[in-house]
Amino acid sequence: MRGIYGLIAVTVFLGCSSLLSIAQTEKTTSAGDCSFQLDPDRFLSREGRVRREVNDRVLKMARSARAPAPAAAESLPQRNFIDQEIFGKLIRMNTPAANLSTDTEFLRRIYLDLTGRIPSPDDIRAFLADSSPKKRDAVIDKLLYSSEFSDRWVMWLGDLLQNTATLNSVNFNRNVQGRNVFFAYIQNAVYNAKSLKDIAVDVITGRGNNYILGNGPANFPMAGSTSMGPIQDTYDNMLVKSASTFLGLTYYDCILCHNGRGHLDQISLWGSTATRAEAQSMAAFFSRTRFTRYPEAAPPPGVAASYMYNSYEVSDAASGTYDLNTTYGNRPNRVKIGTLVNLTPSYRGTGAAPKDGAWRAAFAQNLVNDPLFARNLANRLWKQMFNLGLIDPVDTIDPARLDANDPPPAPWTLQPTHPELLDKLAQELIDSGFQIRPFLQTLVQSTAYQLSSNYGGPWSPEMIPLFARHYPRRMEGEEVHDAIAKSTGVLGSYGVQYMEGKTQWAMQLPEPVEPRGNEGNANTFMNTFFRGNRDNQQRNQSGSIQQQLFLMNDQFVTNRVKVANSPKLKALAAITNNADLVDEAFLTFLSRYPTESERPKALAFLANANTAALRNTAVEDLAWVCINKVDFLFSY
Repeated sequence: MRGIYGLIAVTVFLGCSSLLSIAQTEKTTSAGDCSFQLDPDRFLSREGRVRREVNDRVLKMARSARAPAPAAAESLPQRNFIDQEIFGKLIRMNTPAANLSTDTEFLRRIYLDLTGRIPSPDDIRAFLADSSPKKRDAVIDKLLYSSEFSDRWVMWLGDLLQNTATLNSVNFNRNVQGRNVFFAYIQNAVYNAKSLKDIAVDVITGRGNNYILGNGPANFPMAGSTSMGPIQDTYDNMLVKSASTFLGLTYYDCILCHNGRGHLDQISLWGSTATRAEAQSMAAFFSRTRFTRYPEAAPPPGVAASYMYNSYEVSDAASGTYDLNTTYGNRPNRVKIGTLVNLTPSYRGTGAAPKDGAWRAAFAQNLVNDPLFARNLANRLWKQMFNLGLIDPVDTIDPARLDANDPPPAPWTLQPTHPELLDKLAQELIDSGFQIRPFLQTLVQSTAYQLSSNYGGPWSPEMIPLFARHYPRRMEGEEVHDAIAKSTGVLGSYGVQYMEGKTQWAMQLPEPVEPRGNEGNANTFMNTFFRGNRDNQQRNQSGSIQQQLFLMNDQFVTNRVKVANSPKLKALAAITNNADLVDEAFLTFLSRYPTESERPKALAFLANANTAALRNTAVEDLAWVCINKVDFLFSY
């Protein structure tokens, strides 16, 4: 809604009512108050924008490489059900596929996608020298159980659960202490292979003081706390956070304001028939959740507060309902429905109600047994590996348009690009016990994942949904940081409040706003790559002139590409054979050997360096050039 508090947004997506002024008392929603009706193109074009962004990355990388002619899809090996579905559709549509990726292309991709780090020159040489037909499977196995894998997927899970110290529109924040405790929980979950199903149950039912180690999950419900309104606004947003994260159903944020009809008709077949009362009955599962501030008064000026100050106890009351009696807040007034003045929980589709007083626990069990739970997580993990979801944006799942055996009525179409594949992926995730590692192993062992991103035949944006090639992705800000740190050997040294020791790798930081000290300009440098804040700024793959300027001129780069500072560059400068030096430089920074056009240019440049000082400068310039090549920034 619009009003004097218009900048205070609670919504994740549509948020049709999240901008209501606390002073407003109107009981209905007009067209001017609905985000969709105010700007329908913004929502109707989301899928198209995602695909255009993918195509832009395809074209950007295509300029940096030549590609052989594509292959007939039927000629490619089918290693599992993924290949059967992807190549089966390509065959039916008479569309050729890219060839299998080269060994260097595959190795850089699998290292970045599974660990967020680039391979070392020794890793590359050993892989190229290995003649085993199973060598790709072997490196996948090695990386899946590496500490670097855990670091990378702690970051992914932190993004999914929106673990950040501060959120813009909550009634009370986790603060750094709560953020760190939640981070420790996520680390432990990934390192010890806790299932995604158990994680979902843990965080939805989280309780206890949010600053105390061991109570990490209590920090997830806190993200639903809502300022400027009655407690029902908090119940609503606890549902929105849970349903968006674990079911891909962001539309509850709209339906909790008004019925879907007249608002979601063009976006979601399911949403177009959903009612506000149904959504509120879902939110009622959270209506016994209580947040109690730690009993410590604000300290006087000049006196430090205790560690526990501003922490919260998350608990469940023995009684409570979702009352329909509000006349102010962030959403339209809640009024009785017939003679009903309050609502008790009822789970979507099934009408399931709690069997006892543990209402959040009942919601969690219904959620993890909901078919959307497996579909949503399978789709999110697929996107992470293939860089385009089978449903994308991933939080816009339409439950009424998923079943290929029961297609929706015209003019609606099935939502997933490959509906049978999505069902099989969901079942694979269920069969793996919702474990990340075996599921990812299935994805990356497929020939479809291992296709080259280079495609020598005619290409058009209409081919994007077919996955006829691998789609490049620009590295995240943390990956760019770590690639430069690893290739130069100049690691970071970042302190995090209330955490012991120093952090060397950006992928090990607890949230994207770190390091707050901005040591070596690291925070500012990474933020140019749109790593977001896990709140109102999401990660995105956009490029910018600022990114290029920072790669060329920022102290984070220029201080590292100096022989005096970098042990890797010092070792490069000591190589007496220029051809060997060029090979080592390209392997170090770009994870590949130089091309036929790059090699003579680099050798000619080095040949002019006839003193030790000039040679050092030439090595520094060569490293700088490698960092500023297009493919340095991409997993492709």
